[in-house]
Amino acid sequence: MTLPNLFPQCQDLQSQVEAVLQLLQQEPSLRSQHDGSVVQSSLRKAIAPTFEIVFAGTFSAGKSMLINALLERELLYSAEGHATGTECKIAFAKVGEERVVLTFLSEVEVREQIQALCQLVGQIAPININQIESLKQLQTLTLAIIEQEGGKSKSKRAKDADALNLLIEGFIINRDRISSLANATYSMEQFGFENLKKAADYARRGANSAVLKRVEYYCNHPLLQDGNVIIDTPGIDAPIKKDALLTFEKIQNPDTSAVVFVLKTASTGELTSDETELSEAIQNNSGIRDRVFYVFNRIDETWRNEQLRSRLNHIVASQFRNSSKIYKTSGLLGFYGSQIKNTSIGDRFGLDSIFAESVKSVGGEEGTPQFVNEFNSYCLVSGKLDIAKFPIPYSVLETNAKNEKYVRLLSSLGTNLINQLIKDSGIEEFRAAITNYLTYEKRPLLFADLADDLQPICIALRQSYLETWHKLESQPRDIEAIKSQELQKLGHDLKQIGDLFREHIAQELNDAVASNKNQGLETDYRKLKENMVRRLDELLENFSVADVHQRAQASHRRNSVVPLMGILAEGFYFLANELEEVLVENSQKIAVNFFQNLIETIKKTTYYRELYRLLGNDGGIELRLENLAQTASAAIVNEARTECDRYVRERPEFYAEETNIIYQLRQTLQQACRGYDYQSMIESEPAIRQLLKLDFELKVKDTIMRTFRQTINQTFSTHLLASAEKQSDAILQQYDRARDYLAQTLEKEAQVKLDKNRSLQDAIEKNIAIYNESISGINQCLEALDLSRKKLPIISEIDLSVPTVIVDVVDVIDADSFVVDGLQDLEA
Repeated sequence: MTLPNLFPQCQDLQSQVEAVLQLLQQEPSLRSQHDGSVVQSSLRKAIAPTFEIVFAGTFSAGKSMLINALLERELLYSAEGHATGTECKIAFAKVGEERVVLTFLSEVEVREQIQALCQLVGQIAPININQIESLKQLQTLTLAIIEQEGGKSKSKRAKDADALNLLIEGFIINRDRISSLANATYSMEQFGFENLKKAADYARRGANSAVLKRVEYYCNHPLLQDGNVIIDTPGIDAPIKKDALLTFEKIQNPDTSAVVFVLKTASTGELTSDETELSEAIQNNSGIRDRVFYVFNRIDETWRNEQLRSRLNHIVASQFRNSSKIYKTSGLLGFYGSQIKNTSIGDRFGLDSIFAESVKSVGGEEGTPQFVNEFNSYCLVSGKLDIAKFPIPYSVLETNAKNEKYVRLLSSLGTNLINQLIKDSGIEEFRAAITNYLTYEKRPLLFADLADDLQPICIALRQSYLETWHKLESQPRDIEAIKSQELQKLGHDLKQIGDLFREHIAQELNDAVASNKNQGLETDYRKLKENMVRRLDELLENFSVADVHQRAQASHRRNSVVPLMGILAEGFYFLANELEEVLVENSQKIAVNFFQNLIETIKKTTYYRELYRLLGNDGGIELRLENLAQTASAAIVNEARTECDRYVRERPEFYAEETNIIYQLRQTLQQACRGYDYQSMIESEPAIRQLLKLDFELKVKDTIMRTFRQTINQTFSTHLLASAEKQSDAILQQYDRARDYLAQTLEKEAQVKLDKNRSLQDAIEKNIAIYNESISGINQCLEALDLSRKKLPIISEIDLSVPTVIVDVVDVIDADSFVVDGLQDLEA
């Protein structure tokens, strides 16, 4: 039956939950704090017509056998060491409507699997798998590998070889049913199967199972009612990695409802790396939550091995102590125990019927089914049986034939032994637990999860609506009251604007002088550095000793000889003055751009617009900053001139011993002083140019990298901070002008804002009505599921009439919109 049929109170649940999520989307401040997708995932699971229980684990953990035991029907193929990549789905069918749908691998997928398995066993895959002879030759080689390894289950290589052998055999015998690219699907009628058992027998055969991509069983079993679907996945350590990935994808799917994690720790004494990885994947899927059943299968192996039993108990106690759904089972004993209940001495308790295939005589000697071996071990070695209650007859001990021991044990101890075997297998306990969960707990717990996910959203919405409602309720309801309130808070608003302006200037200064956040200033100063370096390079490259020599002699016309130091002095003056022009020009640009950007930034602020609303102008902010820009620019230009004036004096290092520059100076002196005429000085031009370069490069570097940026920063800080204080006071002093100006526009503005507050209150009231209607419907559904303790909070009339928070009227109205903070979004 569907959910609405079972619980009519829940028929509108989806629309009710979606209405709450829609309300959440309308609240930006809440939307960022709460994830609606979690609720949507919980909702899908709660109302979904199916509930998928995924069985996952390693390929030898016994998943398929456990499912067979759970349903007490041999549906799925299970063999020691066989790794099937088939995904099996088992769903409910009414009596008389049972069926099987078989989907085959494509030829491309078969080829990929053959290639992968050949690589694992060290064989070369055939180029064309449609050449049957090549496949049969490969099959012969795989059988040889199995024989070399000592049997199918003796090593990983043997298991991989067996998987390859079955895949080849399955491809050959089902070639006519396998398409080249598509996955061909067949009903059991197309195979001529009369019932589910025959179809299951076909799918369960190892060779057929190897080439089946998916098998869908629809059978009548109470466990599958109410949309329960069992999914058997490939082993997480399957030799074909693509098969293993299918399991992880299924576990990570947000629509996976529950997981039965089948572990083989009982037989290995440890958690494998694959099992650990799967456990983490389960925990990372928030949609699964605590719907995980941990089943330690093959528990019978610990009955005769104290060390295994001890290690299993330690792992359970240390790594699964927070899990309540832990079960220890033997799927093999539990399943076949339920099957041999219906057998008798006439068919040797299943040896001639259920196990006939395994018992087939080989070389004149009967084979022994795995169950028979484990059954004998359970009775004779495990120590599980009470000898007083189940005395072992002497006839059992006097024969060495395993099958005969099995028959004599059952002949002597009968049904009671079978019942004890099934009980000790843990299958009944596991079946009872999962049946109870699926029948009585599943649906209430799914709805409890939904309610838990909804609760924080509902609390946040309720609190937001109530706070907004009470703030709006506290507002004046007529124009005169609004006007009076606005005029009363005018002084407060002006002071707040002045404070905001001062804080804004301080923040802008902090960004400019203590970080690189002011991108405009950073760009302008970078250009200053580049221009200074570029201009120095140009001056040095074009420096002419002839021109400087001529200017030096012109200053002392009585003498025809010019000293090298005179040349250098003229060069120092020339370079310093030329660099001064560059530094001054770029400094002016920095000051102009900085203040222009600052003015534009201030104009975009809320407090600036609010000041215009109160005064009709900006209170002199822009004019003050423009005047300040000129003052600061003049100060920085003066600093630039001073900085370059210092270039005329040699650096102290110019004459320091054992430096490159003193060496260059001596070389230049020696070269230039060899003669007294003009030509000897001209010949020394490269050396003179190098000498100037050594001195001025360090001077310019010191300016642009160490001193001048701090000069600019300090100039801006000194002028701006003092001016911001004065402007802040000036804004507050304009109270009378603001009162006169505001009186002219306040009545019309008050009417607009009064209408806006009413509109917002209507919107809040409408949202509250939607909220209450949706929550009331959800709560009725929860009550029907006996989940009254999970009911969600509504907004009552008492909540709306009694404020839960005392609101300061002065702080309630936002100066810009005259609407309570956070409500503007409701206008949309």
